[in-house]
Amino acid sequence: MDESKIPVIVGVGQTNDRDERLNAIELMAAALRNADADGGGGWLGRANTLDVVAQLSFPEFADASAPLAQILGITPRHCAQTRYPMGDSPVALLNTAANRIAAGEADICLVAGGEALRTAAKRAAGGARDAVRESAARATREGRARYGIVAPTDVYPFYENACRAAWGQTLSQAQRESADIWSGFSRVATANPNAWLRTPYTSEQILEVSPSNRPIAFPYTKLMVANASVNQGAAFIVTSLARAKAGGVAEANLVYVGRGAAAREPGDVLARDHVNRSPSLEASLSGALRFNGLTSSDLDCVELYSCFPVMPKLARRAIDWPLDSPMTVFGGLTFGGGPVGNYMSHAIASMTEALRLSGTHGLLFGNGGFATTSHSIIISRDPQIATQGVHDPSVQDDADSWREAAPTLIETYSGEATLETYTIFYDREGAPKSGVIVARTANDERTLTFAGRDDTQLITFLTDGAREPVGVSGQITTDAEGLNHWRL
Repeated sequence: MDESKIPVIVGVGQTNDRDERLNAIELMAAALRNADADGGGGWLGRANTLDVVAQLSFPEFADASAPLAQILGITPRHCAQTRYPMGDSPVALLNTAANRIAAGEADICLVAGGEALRTAAKRAAGGARDAVRESAARATREGRARYGIVAPTDVYPFYENACRAAWGQTLSQAQRESADIWSGFSRVATANPNAWLRTPYTSEQILEVSPSNRPIAFPYTKLMVANASVNQGAAFIVTSLARAKAGGVAEANLVYVGRGAAAREPGDVLARDHVNRSPSLEASLSGALRFNGLTSSDLDCVELYSCFPVMPKLARRAIDWPLDSPMTVFGGLTFGGGPVGNYMSHAIASMTEALRLSGTHGLLFGNGGFATTSHSIIISRDPQIATQGVHDPSVQDDADSWREAAPTLIETYSGEATLETYTIFYDREGAPKSGVIVARTANDERTLTFAGRDDTQLITFLTDGAREPVGVSGQITTDAEGLNHWRL
């Protein structure tokens, strides 16, 4: 066993800036200094690589890696930033760091990320900006934007409502599952000093619509969606077992990095075969277990990405994870905090700390975009996990083989159609402001349609749970502006 090629995590660090003073790079620097101290010190100046998760809060930092290195006073030969702030980026960077160690290409790798959206909002002239929606809008196709399909909060309800129907759940059953998972997340966050919101919530509190828990996009309320209004940074240091021993790191603090598995869906949600499953998610999770010779029964802890309830619901079904078992070590993106692309760095740090205390194997699952990219990886207290050498994490062939042909997308249509999935958008007072239905035409083409806010009968039908809307027939008409409208 060549200990110079066995990847281990030796240091992890997190930081919360509740005073709203720090920018994104300063948060990253603080987190890396904390990680260095956690590993016993002396790692930053000797690092070969520095990888940064792209951030949104301070766009003037086009690439934060070089200025971060300058702040830290280090000169790694490789400095880079991910192209986008994707939720699976930290897991992908952990996988890359482990491969670099295993290949002998590097012996100390730094990974960091941070978002200072509260600082950015405080400094912004003219008030706060929704950086997540602004970023998504720049990449949204005009046809989707006309129906209000721009940000993650607009898209994930499509999956939620379609999955509920596919799983044979009533609305109340599906909402109860969401609330039970989220209540569990809040309890984990309450016990985690690095979480942003540390108040426990019961399932009933999460289910109850109130001024402080207003509806966002059906069926999600404020307490069910990611909380990006945070100032948080997290970082981790990966090195070789040989370097860790030479650096005096105690065996009890070493967490070994196993193999990862990654796949992606088509970038356009409406160009996917279905919105009631994710082949890339399934391939990523099953691949990570298979590559490491594990089953879900071997896992002591998991982090199932939780931007919206449908993601851990899909993930737990993919690995047969019980509803009453914890699905986070950090607290989830609502309560732990949702720093855009860097959440999983916090999860990696928290899982490392958890495994140091007890257990052997942990599974990390990250999701990016609109349920677009999936990356899973195993970390462990068992050195054998990290002895398999360099590995290509792609399981794209598996995901593609499980995928069916996607329906043709058409812009306009008039005639009978079947409701495939839907959502309703709400204003800040909790009143419906519009709805969007994804429909299948008589020729099995796919199209978008409006559900008008003035059509109270339709809004009630879509939201009261008396009957499952997915699968019902309706009529689509096209107006003079080329927009489709749905009628029961």
